[in-house]
Amino acid sequence: MPNLLKIKHLVKRFPVPGVSMRAILSRKRKEFVHAVSDVTFSIEKGETLGLVGESGSGKTTLGKCLLRLHEPDSGEVLYSTGSKEVDLLSLDPRQMRHLRQKFQIVFQDPYSSLNPRKTIASIVGQPLMIHENLRGSELNERVANVLETVEFPPERASLYPHEFSGGQRQRIALARALASDPDFIVADEPTSALDVSVQAKILNLLQDLQGKYGFSCLFVTHDLSVVEYLCNRTAVMYLGKIVELASTASLFEQAMHPYTKALLSSIPVPDPAAKQQRIILKGEIPNPVNPPSGCVFNPRCPYRKNVCEEVEPRLMEATSGHFVACHLYGEE
Repeated sequence: MPNLLKIKHLVKRFPVPGVSMRAILSRKRKEFVHAVSDVTFSIEKGETLGLVGESGSGKTTLGKCLLRLHEPDSGEVLYSTGSKEVDLLSLDPRQMRHLRQKFQIVFQDPYSSLNPRKTIASIVGQPLMIHENLRGSELNERVANVLETVEFPPERASLYPHEFSGGQRQRIALARALASDPDFIVADEPTSALDVSVQAKILNLLQDLQGKYGFSCLFVTHDLSVVEYLCNRTAVMYLGKIVELASTASLFEQAMHPYTKALLSSIPVPDPAAKQQRIILKGEIPNPVNPPSGCVFNPRCPYRKNVCEEVEPRLMEATSGHFVACHLYGEE
């Protein structure tokens, strides 16, 4: 499949709270949280790419950088329009606004991502009013169609978000994202605040909608079972870096990076009699203000070698379509 997005050497740092901007600009003190560090990957048209890792690894920040909800410090986000590639980071605000309708996000919390002062019709219709200048009966018809698409009753569009359950609110959030017919959606843990039965309905709905509309999706989650069910490929992120990227089937069958192996070993087995060999990582995730030299995972890696503390491994293709950043594979 052709690529929709190519992300090259993306970097995002945040000033440490408490450090004044004057001190930063004067170069008297430079302390930053290294949220996304030199990340390179691509997203194909029509695919769902899973993004997993511990809390604080930079997953949500990466997704927001792709949409320019956070402005990256450096790198490229190349968007294929079909006839040419456009670097989203090179566009001024006016140029970016014309492309906004093609990039949407579904936030993690359905309770806080919807404006409590607006009706459902107003929430879903706002993208259509802004990007397509729709009004009146034409707007109402489009809103009703979008709500029907996500299996939400259009006759209830005059109500407010607080009158609905978490699952219904997430359907509304999906409807808002789909209203402008996007090419790309960032789904930032859209099911983590829902109970299991509702999660399954939302995941099936998202899968059906992707088959119908053909959009690409970056699915950010902690739930590896969801990744296995939903995603075509999976990227594993640790301390701001992608350490492994492969098809989901290949990743689950033959994980290469020690961190990925530890994550997979933590998946619960629905059989109390089954013996499970857990890989317990020692220590905590390092401070992103002062990340380790060499491989960022080396302080917790059970296979650490001297080279791991000195040389940062590059993300290389170990087998066909399976990329890993680890000195255990390839040249040191």
